[in-house]
Amino acid sequence: MTRIEGISGSRAGPFMRVVLWIARRKVGKLVGRSTENMIEPAEAYAHLPRLLFGCGMLEDATVRLHGVEERLKVLAEMKAATLTQCEWCIDIGSQIARRAGVTDAQLLALPRYRDSDLFDELEKLVIDYAVAMSRTPVAVSDQLFSELRSRFDDAQLVELTSVIAVENMRGRFNLALGIGSAGFSEGMVCAVPETVPEAKTVPEAKTTPEAEAAHAT
Repeated sequence: MTRIEGISGSRAGPFMRVVLWIARRKVGKLVGRSTENMIEPAEAYAHLPRLLFGCGMLEDATVRLHGVEERLKVLAEMKAATLTQCEWCIDIGSQIARRAGVTDAQLLALPRYRDSDLFDELEKLVIDYAVAMSRTPVAVSDQLFSELRSRFDDAQLVELTSVIAVENMRGRFNLALGIGSAGFSEGMVCAVPETVPEAKTVPEAKTTPEAEAAHAT
């Protein structure tokens, strides 16, 4: 049960109704289906229209980033969503992931991704980053970042980092306000919530000569 009532329907003025209609269209485009009554986070933000507008701009800018392969970003987002245990994020994220080419088997294998042959080394590295960023406090080691630097340029690193950070923000906002699953993946496979592992239990990415050279500079 949501802890506060969002602004929608008759409670929304003419301008806000248009804004929420646009939000529904954008979310619908992401998931490939109608999203009537599925935008509770936006309806909560609508209590502060300026904040809703600002968050909408951030979300729109995030969607328009294409410097990093979409599938990699989706895997990172999904891992972050499962670690915050946000039902709304896992629900919508699983549907977005399917549309980006992530298989149901991969969604279910996320908790054991390091031991799974369903993910290649680059995918595992990106998921490692999502795990490290989703800890409190954040625990991104020099070794992990050096390996990332050997695979991505500065702009790509900022893009990937922002995607994971935004997913953490979404999850913590929704959890605090009691916003749960909305049915985006109803009848389909969903990723499962996880517990953030202790730092020592998450293996470092394998160091390559390129990563060692990047770290040395």
